[in-house]
Amino acid sequence: MDWQYDAMAIPPDIVTYGIKEPMQHGYIGVNVTSPHKEEVMKLVKPDEVARAIGAVNTVDFRDLSGTNTDVDGFINDLKAHQIPIEDQTVIVLGAGGASRAAVYGLWREGATVIVVNRTLERANKMLADLAISAGIMSRVNALSLEDASTLPASLIVNATSAGMPPNQDLSPWADDVPFPPHITLYDMIYRPAQTKIMTQVEASGGRAINGLGMLVRQGVLCFERWTGVEPPIDVMFEAAQNALYPKKDDKS
Repeated sequence: MDWQYDAMAIPPDIVTYGIKEPMQHGYIGVNVTSPHKEEVMKLVKPDEVARAIGAVNTVDFRDLSGTNTDVDGFINDLKAHQIPIEDQTVIVLGAGGASRAAVYGLWREGATVIVVNRTLERANKMLADLAISAGIMSRVNALSLEDASTLPASLIVNATSAGMPPNQDLSPWADDVPFPPHITLYDMIYRPAQTKIMTQVEASGGRAINGLGMLVRQGVLCFERWTGVEPPIDVMFEAAQNALYPKKDDKS
């Protein structure tokens, strides 16, 4: 395909210009990353998913529509790993933007969702916001880590930044709190490939998966939306792995 994908640094004070200017130069659309995902909501026509979680990460200039592919990228990767969602109890760690996407996606798929955050006040505020924006009124709750750990959860989702540089030595799960038995952890972090909480879960006998698949699968959805072409996902996985996890020179 005779297309190209470019990186553009847009300062926060010229977000409107940053959206409008590429339209004048033949671009079909843009991806949006932090800290602009909420501001861009005001400049486009957000779809149901974007409105539900209050953030846009993909814009199509042809109709000036905005969506958020993080939700389906996340859910599609859970399904690709054959992780059951419907009628399951899932613990989501964190109360930021990534957590909103996780909670909404899991709730939409029929899970019971328990949000754990350092401050329950922030977790409850996020759930109150989702009740307004997405109509989430049941099957969601906020609990302390200690209380959540006693539930028969089958999946934990790390939607915090604990484990990402420069906090790669941190974990959102306290060492003295046991994991639910036979637990699966999905860490939305994709770099580093192995986070501290992933190591904790595996040491307890659980299964741990990082967020590379979510990254790739949300990109697949963007590509399909812009081009109408289904991309080769295996090629995208290989490219992402080579970029994020370069192999060390054996001679070094």
